[in-house]
Amino acid sequence: MLLAAAFLVIQFTMPGWYARWWYPLNHASVIRQNAERNHIDPYLVAAVIYQESRFRESTTSAKGAVGLMQVMPATAGWIAGKTGEQAPSATGLKQADVNIRFGCWYLAYLINRYGGSEVLALAAYNGGADNVDKWVAAARASGRQFDSVVDIPYEETQDYVNNVQKVKAIYRRAYADQLGT
Repeated sequence: MLLAAAFLVIQFTMPGWYARWWYPLNHASVIRQNAERNHIDPYLVAAVIYQESRFRESTTSAKGAVGLMQVMPATAGWIAGKTGEQAPSATGLKQADVNIRFGCWYLAYLINRYGGSEVLALAAYNGGADNVDKWVAAARASGRQFDSVVDIPYEETQDYVNNVQKVKAIYRRAYADQLGT
């Protein structure tokens, strides 16, 4: 009984050592460098990577998104056009440093596009910017502010936004020594 209670306390409070067991972190220096370069929170980047790929570099989605941050090759080509970089091949996009560089740039772009709103940026990262633009416009047309619970019609996108925000807090607590700013 005492052991079960101790486990529940650990599960609920999730101290850093326990969180590290369940939430891996790889490529901390690449995450930190690219987050700093793009003026975004490194814990947010780590949480997006966790949610997208669980830190598995060779992951490819059914829709063709590639690598740690699940960047679509077409999006990488668009980013390359905006940044002046050469567009990576799908194989090149699987390399951690390339994928994190492009994924961080895109995440920062979305945060800026949505006036600093991580919620809207995450919704766009998962559900598409065109959809988010429609959802925000529909909320405004109804005379109210966008509310992620009410205005995101896709359960997958709602769950994505909520999970990334939860995991971001876990990474902040567990990896301050590696990602701290």
